Amino acid sequence: MFKIAKYVIYDILRSKVILAYTFFLLVVSLSLFLMDSDASKSLISLMTVIMIIVPLVSIIFSTTYFYNAYEFIELLAAQPLRRNTILLGEYFGVIISLLFALAVGVGVPVCIWSFNSTGMVLLASGAALSLAFTSIAFLTSVATRDKSKGIGIALLLWFYFSVIYDGLVLAILFVFNDYPFERAVIELTSLNPIDLGRIIILLKFDISALMGFTGAVYKQFFGSYFGFLYSAVIMLLWITIPLWFSVRIFKKKNI
Repeated sequence: MFKIAKYVIYDILRSKVILAYTFFLLVVSLSLFLMDSDASKSLISLMTVIMIIVPLVSIIFSTTYFYNAYEFIELLAAQPLRRNTILLGEYFGVIISLLFALAVGVGVPVCIWSFNSTGMVLLASGAALSLAFTSIAFLTSVATRDKSKGIGIALLLWFYFSVIYDGLVLAILFVFNDYPFERAVIELTSLNPIDLGRIIILLKFDISALMGFTGAVYKQFFGSYFGFLYSAVIMLLWITIPLWFSVRIFKKKNI
């Protein structure tokens, strides 16, 4: 598995796409920190970029790489190798490359200008989103053989989690405004890894008062030790469940 992951990392570095992604994140991070002397404001702006760009690049890059490497995967499948070893080798190769880009592009500037708990939570949330959306990308890729269909589904999933889901939650909160909805707000947040990561970061900035009633609910729950543990477990489930299903499908897939 590690030999496959090593080859995938080498192959990705040769394509230079990951280098362009690293450079983009580095330029954005440096620009935000250099333009504003208040590091906390720069972190809020950087959070907005991470919540949009990191999931998008993770899911599209992983899906595209999987389909482009399909002939190599077929070759590996013809060898006496276990299917889960092949798929996990591909997964770890892709995710290590994406995490490397995040560490250099965002991690280095954050450690220079904002080496504190808020900066570390921002980096941890970005890493968790990279892992979660790469897992979702692999599930999408093994579920369908058609490349254009797979990329289309990946784009739709990113659009749903980034844009549509927030609109649905706002509509639900508006319709059921007169009912006690505290527990449902927490459960709805758990169903979207981007929302979960965003709320954990915003609570570190202590600006929950600006978020109204839901901000108070978030602060009361996610601000506690149990809430932090709960959010970590939910994010872990977003990473492991799609990956587990993708391994199961890939083991039974006729390649």
